Amino acid sequence: MATDKVSLEYGSLLFADADMQERLPKPTYKKLMHVIKDGEPLDLEIANEVAHAMKEWALEHGATHFTHWFQPLTGITSEKHDSFITPRGDGTVLMAFSGKELVQGEPDASSFPSGGLRATFEARGYTVWDPTSPAFIKDEVLCIPTAFISYTGEALDKKTPLLRSEVALENQAKRMLALFGQKPRRVYTTIGPEQEYFLIKEEDYQTRPDLILTGRTLFGCEPAKGQELEEHYFGAIRPTVNEFMKELDDELWKLGIPAKTKHNEVAPCQHELAPIFEMGSRAVDDNLLTMEKMRLIASHHGLVCLQHEKPFEYVNGSGKHNNWSLCADGKNLLEPGDDPQDNLQFLVILACLVAGVDTHADLLRMSVASAGNDHRLGANEAPPAIISVFLGVFSLTAVLFSRGEAFPCEQGNALCTVYATHPAFVVRPNIAFRGRVIRWRLEEVHASWQHPGPLGTSASAAVAIISPGRGRQSGTRDTEPSTQAPQLPVFAAGSPYRQLRQPVPRVLEEEPVCRSYAPTTCSTATRLIHSPPSLLPPKYHGGRPPTELQLPRTA
Repeated sequence: MATDKVSLEYGSLLFADADMQERLPKPTYKKLMHVIKDGEPLDLEIANEVAHAMKEWALEHGATHFTHWFQPLTGITSEKHDSFITPRGDGTVLMAFSGKELVQGEPDASSFPSGGLRATFEARGYTVWDPTSPAFIKDEVLCIPTAFISYTGEALDKKTPLLRSEVALENQAKRMLALFGQKPRRVYTTIGPEQEYFLIKEEDYQTRPDLILTGRTLFGCEPAKGQELEEHYFGAIRPTVNEFMKELDDELWKLGIPAKTKHNEVAPCQHELAPIFEMGSRAVDDNLLTMEKMRLIASHHGLVCLQHEKPFEYVNGSGKHNNWSLCADGKNLLEPGDDPQDNLQFLVILACLVAGVDTHADLLRMSVASAGNDHRLGANEAPPAIISVFLGVFSLTAVLFSRGEAFPCEQGNALCTVYATHPAFVVRPNIAFRGRVIRWRLEEVHASWQHPGPLGTSASAAVAIISPGRGRQSGTRDTEPSTQAPQLPVFAAGSPYRQLRQPVPRVLEEEPVCRSYAPTTCSTATRLIHSPPSLLPPKYHGGRPPTELQLPRTA
């Protein structure tokens, strides 16, 4: 029996699997696991038992209210608190929480952005419980992670597209793995987001209206000493910052967030927190909670946490490096093995990921386009705004792409390949294969993976859907190789800090953003996000509000 503080407190504010096993009857627990892992329907009887156990657990931890915690298109989380009380009629109250209240909520949606899907007066919106992400307690409120959809099933949030893209990717990955004789029960993504941030004194922050209003400095002189020697990187952590990090770790561990690594970053006053990877949807929820806790806890120590991509000129900006992978029943499908060039399954999956990025690079670029992030990309050590892929030290580029006019440039065991029409250059890639994971360096530091995530997973699934059909449409067999040389995507390799051989025209950086807003870019990836059935069962798509829900199988 563990007696240390961390082991005793870890996950104490999380309604985790151990709590469900302890509080739910065994038949109910087994049915709930089938709902979570196999996507089976959730009936009201099971929901009532889960809601009762969840309420009793929350009351024991001092909670008085519950909320459906969701992520609308505002870029932050939203919540509406309802108390557990139910008047009895004799001047007393009963603390109650039903299965209907657990599974579905109906917040006023008139003031939330919808991307032009509906008029303001069409205020009806539904929150739907996501059982794959466990409930937690925050500020004496039971928070239930939910998706947010309209009356007719359109996505009004960033979680729903992520869940749908996970389903699309799982379906196509299973179809592909079947060709290799494998029939996994689950295929899901894992994410490990590395969160960078700046900490400055609150008294200094209050003297800068530009920081207060925009999150970044708009004027000022270059500091006498910046990051020239980069001695701040992995340097000794200052006592005030260390106290902040300690409190942050304690709060995150109570919520079951596996915060693992903390250190000073390159720029002065810049730091980073890296958790252990988790399943996709839960990792995104935990990252949103982490950013919220950072902003709150900083004020306890006279500090302000800046989560802008480029708060200061002349030094590094902040990004969110996401370590993304694909797993089948716990086995990493991006594990190259001892002989990656002979690991056909690994090469096929990696080729689909690279092809998905190449085919839908404009959408991926659009998903991280913002004023702050476009100011960060291409400056200091940030990756460029051009989408590029690095395949590591296994010469995988030569294996995956053996045809097409390209510029090969050996750099150790790596191979640099770019478009024949583009200047050959070596840069820090923004999408890199790191031996076991794909590392995405493009994302905005203040945003969640829910924006580029659905596009990335759907793009990979789109390639898997389209590829087998190309041979049949052209009148050839699927096994017959194509005679058309492929157009190679932009690759980068070698030292990430070498100077460009030739200046890259600015138009190359802006072109994907401009193209992404054209009507013709409603591609397979975007259709995958919107065309799969909504969280509502078919009989509710155009009719009355749902009373029982068919939940998709998600990570």
